[in-house]
Amino acid sequence: MTAESAEREDVQFWFDPLCPWAWITSRWMVEVEQVRPVHTDWRIMSLAYLNLIQHEGKNLTPEYLERMGKAWGPIRVVAAAAKERGPEVLGPIYTAIGTRFHVEGRRQDPAVLTEALAEVGLPASLASAADSDEFDEQIKASHNEAFDVVGTDVGTPVIGIRGQVIFGPVITPAPKGEKAGRLWDGLALVTEADGFFELKRSRDRKPSFE
Repeated sequence: MTAESAEREDVQFWFDPLCPWAWITSRWMVEVEQVRPVHTDWRIMSLAYLNLIQHEGKNLTPEYLERMGKAWGPIRVVAAAAKERGPEVLGPIYTAIGTRFHVEGRRQDPAVLTEALAEVGLPASLASAADSDEFDEQIKASHNEAFDVVGTDVGTPVIGIRGQVIFGPVITPAPKGEKAGRLWDGLALVTEADGFFELKRSRDRKPSFE
């Protein structure tokens, strides 16, 4: 760790590469790292576990239930990558998968996982983890680090900031440059209030990956 990185504030970010809203927030965090002394500690969670197990599949459309049934695959591959390379690969492989899923619109393309593994220098054979439960307990343990604190009545994104684990921010598109920094400043400020829980308005637009 360099002297510069040692002075950076560590922020935990739990992700499942399938979630478009978490992806946008993650790109905001990448921007924040450029304009504020912040380092993102990428961690894994599971939308399938949250929605099918913790939420018991309630109030979900048949289409969404089917999608969640397939949602284990990508995060299992991410977990396999972390086991092979270590946690430092989580950010790069999230970027590799997320770019293909969300920016390129290839959520249904089976080639995405092997391409992403190749991009970060890992063997294509790790893609077989998508159909194995070998890493499920590891995924659940990381998932529970966040949701045991923030609660299960929220979704993603979830971040840990200054001892607080919170849902959000949900935003589209991701702010750039100093606008990203100003959003960070405001979020850091409100989380200083221990009793702070929620700010919200109804979403009136779809995710934008600009």
